This record gives sequence, C-alpha cells and structure tokens, in this order.
Amino acid sequence: MDLSASVIPLSHRAEVPAHSPLDDWERLMRRAASAMHLQQPRMALACQRQALALVTEMALEPPLGREDDCAAAWVVSHLNLAELAQEAGDPAESGRLLCAAHSTLLRWMGDPACAPALRQAAPRHARETLAALLRHAAAYGAPADAEVTRLVEADVPWPSMRPH
Repeated sequence: MDLSASVIPLSHRAEVPAHSPLDDWERLMRRAASAMHLQQPRMALACQRQALALVTEMALEPPLGREDDCAAAWVVSHLNLAELAQEAGDPAESGRLLCAAHSTLLRWMGDPACAPALRQAAPRHARETLAALLRHAAAYGAPADAEVTRLVEADVPWPSMRPH
C-alpha cells in the first residue's frame, strides 16, 4: 500500500490559522459584553480584568503581524475598565487606567527595543487615549492626579496630538 499518494504536499495544504492569544482576548471581550447586556457587572468586570491581564502579557511579545491589533486591544481593555470604574463612582481609578494606557503607548513610540510595528501602531492608538484623558480631565475639573496632568501636557512627538 503506497501512502505517499495520499499525503498532500505542504505547498498544497490549506493554511490553518494558528490560535492566537488575541482570539482569547476577543472571547473574553464578548463574554464581558454579554455580561453587561445581562446586567451582570461583576462578571463583566472579571472578564475585562482577565482580558487586560492577557493583553498585558501579549504586549511583551505581540503576535507577528498582529501588532496593531495588540495595541488596539491594549487601548480597548483600558478604556473599558476605565468606563466601568467611572460607572462604579471611582474616577481616580478611571484616570489611573487611562494614564496607564496612554503612558505605555508613549513609551512604545520611543522605545527602540519595542517591535517596529508596535512602535508604528502606538501613535494611532494614542490619539484615542489622549482624547479619553482630555474628556476625563474635562469631566472632573482640573485633574487632581499629577500623572493625568503630565500626560495631557506631555510634549508628544507629533503635532496633531498636542492638546489645544
């Protein structure tokens, strides 16, 4: 019996996409959204925290070719948790999360050891975190948090990001 005839050459096999940690992150985000829809904020918070832990680990070594998705996941996780903190009446925690998201993106932009694609993705996503920081500062008056003030007034490397 000749089995070689039934073996498909590697060049003719359909690519099966490898499982990515981003898939797990997306699953957790869907669970969090479902929990919020079902009015289960504790479950949503738990899923959001798990998603943030996952993306924090992923950011250390983003999946090749998915660096932009990783940066987006970083921002979305922080923005969602910041929103949940605000809804829970904790603007200080919300501000801390927004600062963490934005300061990390700024660090990625200037870190030569950071993956080049992640460095390139960071400015696009930092626009979102800066806007969130500005909204936070506007909603809660002059920021009591010195880190929020520092990040809002930071000398960012692209003119389109400077607050006016």
